[in-house]
Amino acid sequence: MNHSLFIVLTAALVTILLRFIPFIAFQNRALPPVVLYLGKVLPFAIMGMLVVYCLKGTSFSSPSFGIPEIVSVFLTVLLHKWRHNTLLSILGGTICYVIFVQFIFA
Repeated sequence: MNHSLFIVLTAALVTILLRFIPFIAFQNRALPPVVLYLGKVLPFAIMGMLVVYCLKGTSFSSPSFGIPEIVSVFLTVLLHKWRHNTLLSILGGTICYVIFVQFIFA
């Protein structure tokens, strides 16, 4: 029990330190241009990688023919264009996909 607690606390401490070190390091200085560039580019790159990862196993020859994935991605894009709310977009697309997979194409 103590060993597991020690592991969890160590992981939590390291995570917290990694989150706070940039704020401490750049507290009274301007951010370097490379950090500003990465702050602009990385969110889009990460989202692109997540889309590819989520859709890599889609089979267009199985009985569902990729319909749940296509409709869910389309709904996610529509929700995001409509409300510009990332949480709403992801939640809406996820709920749509789950409904398709669990109830319609089950």
